[in-house]
Amino acid sequence: MLGSVKGPHDVKRLDAEELPQLAAEIRDLLVDCCARFGGHLGPNLGVVELTIALHRVFDSPNDPIVWDTGHQSYVHKLLTGRAAGFGALKQEGGLSGYPSQAESEHDFVENSHASTALSYADGLAKAFKLRGEHDRTAIAVIGDGALTGGMAWEALNNIAAGKDLRLVIVVNDNGRSYSPTIGGLASHLSSLRVNRRYEDMLEYVKDKIGNVPVLYDALHGIKKGVKDVLAPQVMFEDLGLKYVGPIDGHDEQAMEAALRKARDFRGPVIVHALTQKGRGYSPAENHDEDQFHSPGAFDRATGAEKPKGRIWTNVFSEELVRLGKDREDLVAITAAMLHPTGLAAFAEAYPERIYDVGIAEQHALTSAAGLALGGMHPVVAVYATFLNRAFDQLLMDVALHRLPVTVVLDRAGVTGDDGASHNGMWDLSILQVVPGLKIAVPRDGERLTELLGEAVEVSDGPTMLRFPKGPVAEPIEAVGKLGTMDVLRAGEPDVLLVGVGPMARICMDAALLLDAQGISATVVDPRWVKPLDEALVAAASAHKLVAVVEDNGRVGGVGDAVSRLLRDADVDVPVRGYGIPQRFLDHAKRAAILGQIGLTGQDLAREITEAIAKRSSPLESQSAPR
Repeated sequence: MLGSVKGPHDVKRLDAEELPQLAAEIRDLLVDCCARFGGHLGPNLGVVELTIALHRVFDSPNDPIVWDTGHQSYVHKLLTGRAAGFGALKQEGGLSGYPSQAESEHDFVENSHASTALSYADGLAKAFKLRGEHDRTAIAVIGDGALTGGMAWEALNNIAAGKDLRLVIVVNDNGRSYSPTIGGLASHLSSLRVNRRYEDMLEYVKDKIGNVPVLYDALHGIKKGVKDVLAPQVMFEDLGLKYVGPIDGHDEQAMEAALRKARDFRGPVIVHALTQKGRGYSPAENHDEDQFHSPGAFDRATGAEKPKGRIWTNVFSEELVRLGKDREDLVAITAAMLHPTGLAAFAEAYPERIYDVGIAEQHALTSAAGLALGGMHPVVAVYATFLNRAFDQLLMDVALHRLPVTVVLDRAGVTGDDGASHNGMWDLSILQVVPGLKIAVPRDGERLTELLGEAVEVSDGPTMLRFPKGPVAEPIEAVGKLGTMDVLRAGEPDVLLVGVGPMARICMDAALLLDAQGISATVVDPRWVKPLDEALVAAASAHKLVAVVEDNGRVGGVGDAVSRLLRDADVDVPVRGYGIPQRFLDHAKRAAILGQIGLTGQDLAREITEAIAKRSSPLESQSAPR
């Protein structure tokens, strides 16, 4: 049946009796594809019926559906004509793991950072109203987790003021924190609350008895009291938003009925759907940690994930636990990513010293500032791409007060599979402007251990440590020191290669290839890239060319910082910066992307050879006999 669905029009033509088969086929395909390559399986298994109902009630793309975070949009992709290509999900050249405008007109927004959908939908609904497009409804699907983000509540505050906006908010509540309200009376009240005649009646009563406030308040109190008992979500209605639910999110017909009522209300409505993460696949349903939120490849029959080997996050996790034993002032903060950022072991060892603030990176940093003001040393672990959201807090709440807060950025640089929004390629650029911030970039696991220990010893300002996704790099031992920098390869004064963190391995590969071309290269790992060690000035002066290689955007990164350092010291040795182009990268494996953008040893050696040749040619022609 799924093979015959080429778009939402085909979903609408199906009889209600056929929908359970469609849902079963969707779940089967989801499990099969995610077992092979990994992906956000649990969230999508939980929204199958919900998504079918959305496409039967609304007319996408005329009615845009905005998926908050976007990782639960797989079913949406299948129902909008992309089932045939689903086998290449998250693979190079295949479908993205998030909504993608390049893939389909049904993907309105490419959001994959949480708590944004309500703001998008608010703007869309306002635009439709201003343009006189009264047949269009904006739909936002947001999970209970994303509602922990402050931005979602800022949006709700504004949406509530737009009484005539055609906007439907579907709260996908898979946290199992609410019990559904069951029974005919509850269903009747849900219908009543989105009946325009009910609203008109309330306004009429208010007008007629408005000069008798005690009576009106008493009637209003009775109304709220009944709703408090039967639908424990009155906080939404306290904002002025109409609320329907809770609805069994796996009862497709019930979801359809609720969505139709919400659509026809002609004003903002919240539809509260209770769903089960991992629904229909027992290994996911019974997975205590996260119901297979985003597993790697796994055995379909058992659900057992295939071994990943030792990754950077493991090294950080183990070292933080060790440091916590000797440092009782160390506390850890996560923004709803306890396991992915490696803080679960710290939480188990020191349960009183771990704080999960939900999807609220801004709050995480300022709460860390408060902890530091109170005498603790917080370690805030987030994905590099999500730190962008807390820049102001790091700048004005932490750095301004010179507070000892350590920020650990997992998945820094090119992350690959999750696409443009998840590449952590911005931090080394945007954080260069933060006064007093010290930034460390380890090249391997041993250096991660060393630098984390050094970072938490800093007491007069914030520190940051970043590392990439995936297997931890093989260690590269230093052959010497240059100030605080590690010399990894000593060479004659031709080229100074500055390898930032894990890019040191690429520099070592390039140095060998350059040596074959008769070009000698010195390779150094700065370890701390902000501030840069002044010893770099003398080292650069002794070479013909400096090349800085980093896993970050080229603009404003470490390469630019090295150039600025040398300019300020009146050193005119040319500096070449090699990093990530300032563009949004398509999804692919990390190694494939590094190859595409020229960050390999071979690419680097070729470009440096050409640069040396260009600089040598004029000198040789001037010195040649006439």
